[in-house]
Amino acid sequence: MKKLLIFILLIISFEKGFSQTSKGDSRTELRQREAKLAVFAEDMINEKHWYLRFYADSVFTRGLVQALKVKNSFSYPFDSITTISKLYAPDSSFRIFTWQMMKDYTYYRQRGAIQMRTKDGSLKLFPLFDASSFTNGPNDSIRNINNWIGAIYYKILLTKDGDKNVYTLLGFDENGPRSNKKWMDILTFDEVGIPHFGGDYFKFEAPAKDTVKNRKPVVRYSVEYKKESKLRFNYDKNAQMIVYDHLISEQNEPENLYTYVPDGSYEAFKWTNNKWEHTNKLPSIALTNGNAPMDDAILNEDGNVNQQKLEEMLKKNKKLQLEEMKEERKPEKAVKDKKQQVQQTPPQPQNEY
Repeated sequence: MKKLLIFILLIISFEKGFSQTSKGDSRTELRQREAKLAVFAEDMINEKHWYLRFYADSVFTRGLVQALKVKNSFSYPFDSITTISKLYAPDSSFRIFTWQMMKDYTYYRQRGAIQMRTKDGSLKLFPLFDASSFTNGPNDSIRNINNWIGAIYYKILLTKDGDKNVYTLLGFDENGPRSNKKWMDILTFDEVGIPHFGGDYFKFEAPAKDTVKNRKPVVRYSVEYKKESKLRFNYDKNAQMIVYDHLISEQNEPENLYTYVPDGSYEAFKWTNNKWEHTNKLPSIALTNGNAPMDDAILNEDGNVNQQKLEEMLKKNKKLQLEEMKEERKPEKAVKDKKQQVQQTPPQPQNEY
């Protein structure tokens, strides 16, 4: 109870701090805001109780928006905030923030925002709202920022369709209690600069006999696999392909994707004639050093967030939640206690949100 009260008071204190504008230059202000944001970025992943994680996420989100409103924030890296993904497009026309929230091991939601580069350094921001749980066909429709199929992105590729820029996003989704997903999505911008997700940029060969994938037209691609498995899904520069593990059901239950594990062979996508053309079987000799692409320890050579690090962070989140479920105290009672503490806290000045 005492820890809960201290946590709430810290949040109120930090929120108040966010509302005070620094008198220094924009970079000094951004460093100050980043230091405060980093606290909540950690809490929204590592706090034991789900309601504290979600509260920290709310404060973090509002604080991030305010930080991005600082002039010329686009070039500021926010390096000390390590629990979210921050990726710049290869042409530096935008960057995208993504992260994941977990209530329990059955409930995952992604958060995100696209920050555009502007000539005058002002903020142009597109918030992303995860609608994955509200659709039965996430692979077959063009999406906008209000019904985004959420993922934590770890790679952005840039290709061309004539004069049009086509950005390919590779992402991770913890999905559910028995399986994870890797996503390959398309991002384009229309003539007025509005982002759209998905596109007619996938081409498949006839399906192999050992796969259950139904090769219907798709505008984004996903692979679902067993929770405990490690799936490689990344771009190989030497091969100039997106390469990933070929999957089979370890229990001979092809209808159950949560039983799928890598079998030692590989599939790939190669950009050809303005399409990502799929290859069902890829000899390993075609890959860098004869192996599938491996992630670097912390960051890859382009400075992008390492997907393995993200997965490890999310597994830690799951462990914390399982510990919470073993406690006798139910979340509903904890929420009630929190409300009582908030009611006892003296009123504070309104913040800038």
